[in-house]
Amino acid sequence: MRHFEQELEELKGKLLEMSALVERAVYLSVQGVVEKNAELAEQVLKNEARINQLEIEIDDMAISLLALQAPLAADLRLVTAAIKINNDLERMGDLSASIAQAALALVKEPVIRPSIDIPHIAGLAQGMVRKALDAFVQRDAELARSVLASDDAVDNLRTASYHELISFMEKNPQQISQALYLLSVVRNLERIADHATNIAEDVLFLVKGIDVRHHNEQRATVVQS
Repeated sequence: MRHFEQELEELKGKLLEMSALVERAVYLSVQGVVEKNAELAEQVLKNEARINQLEIEIDDMAISLLALQAPLAADLRLVTAAIKINNDLERMGDLSASIAQAALALVKEPVIRPSIDIPHIAGLAQGMVRKALDAFVQRDAELARSVLASDDAVDNLRTASYHELISFMEKNPQQISQALYLLSVVRNLERIADHATNIAEDVLFLVKGIDVRHHNEQRATVVQS
């Protein structure tokens, strides 16, 4: 049993390492866009390999725990949640890399000023990521619920930004390239927020044993309770 507990702690430790790398990647990729900073963007791309390696290591550890230790009840939910969270973190790393690639492309382009607030959207998405991961570490269902409640705000900002950028491109066809890159940044930030929501849902399953995926009415009830 002691060996099993040590392996669980090692699994959580690797997830925390991966979480820190992903949070950093999201932040640096957005700063690369906002500051037109190629060095920050390149750092994100350089660190992507470590995130991918951690994904493999975490999966291997979790599968080994399931196969050799046959955990029950809460421990089984923890290992299952770790596998799912691991996948969401890796996807966030990929999305951060996509934002970094957009940043590198935008470095070479003249600055344009459509009325979208990428730092604000990024701040909301980053806050969701941080809260979701803190909820996992602390097994805090209330914190997880707050992440679910923030998802609509990011979706609304994505939609408003989409319409603004489409309008901007219609009026400024010579700057379509830059606007398309900004559109991809906004879309990737919204997808990062979606993955944070997935993690929050996994935390609720871990802590409360409830599944709130794909059930809007039940999910609303969970958020309000």
